[in-house]
Amino acid sequence: MKEQYARSELLLGSEAMEKLRRSRVAVFGVGGVGGYVVEALARCGIGELDLIDNDTVSITNLNRQIIALHSTIGRLKTEVAAERVHDIDPDIKVTIHSMFFMPDTADEIDFTQYDYVVDAIDTVTGKIEIIIRSQTAGTPVISAMGAGNKLDPAGFMVSDIYKTKGCPLAKVMRHELKKRGVRKLKVVYSEEQPITPKGSTEVPSPGRRATPGSLAFVPSAAGLVIAGEVVGDLIK
Repeated sequence: MKEQYARSELLLGSEAMEKLRRSRVAVFGVGGVGGYVVEALARCGIGELDLIDNDTVSITNLNRQIIALHSTIGRLKTEVAAERVHDIDPDIKVTIHSMFFMPDTADEIDFTQYDYVVDAIDTVTGKIEIIIRSQTAGTPVISAMGAGNKLDPAGFMVSDIYKTKGCPLAKVMRHELKKRGVRKLKVVYSEEQPITPKGSTEVPSPGRRATPGSLAFVPSAAGLVIAGEVVGDLIK
């Protein structure tokens, strides 16, 4: 094992570190939550990462996203994240899919090739597709619920989707997944009630929600909890 993982090996052991090195994880969404998932997985020694996102870094990402810098504004998030991973460990294999994942593009991704899937995207339709495709492929999946408009980083917890309460996104997901026969799903969520953004004059377009407020310490906390779950499950 590389010297850079010596402190990790002290806690996990050499066998676990080898399991991580042999694992391939897909992270859907490389934003406020997903960016920290990628960061932590790379620093834990995951051997192969697939990054799926179609967005570019914007100036409004600077307040919370780990890949967002003035030097990266305008660049594809997948490319920026891949460069960061390789700067952490050049031997990690990174495959990028700069695409908007939805049912009509889902066939571009083979879910059977992954050891774990992380859903860190915002759209309900896309989240449902990731979950169903993962479970059909027999691949473990963990899904991020709402982190926007929240202030308490200590509020995130791990649960099954059907045991969640207080999270508006989780409520929608429970309803939609039940209709589709999905019986269980590991999620990271918070029971903190979303606050109303102050001073916002935005009028959402039909069918779209208003842009949520977010701070550096909330989505990052959710992302690190997710990464911890992924690592823990992979080394069992």
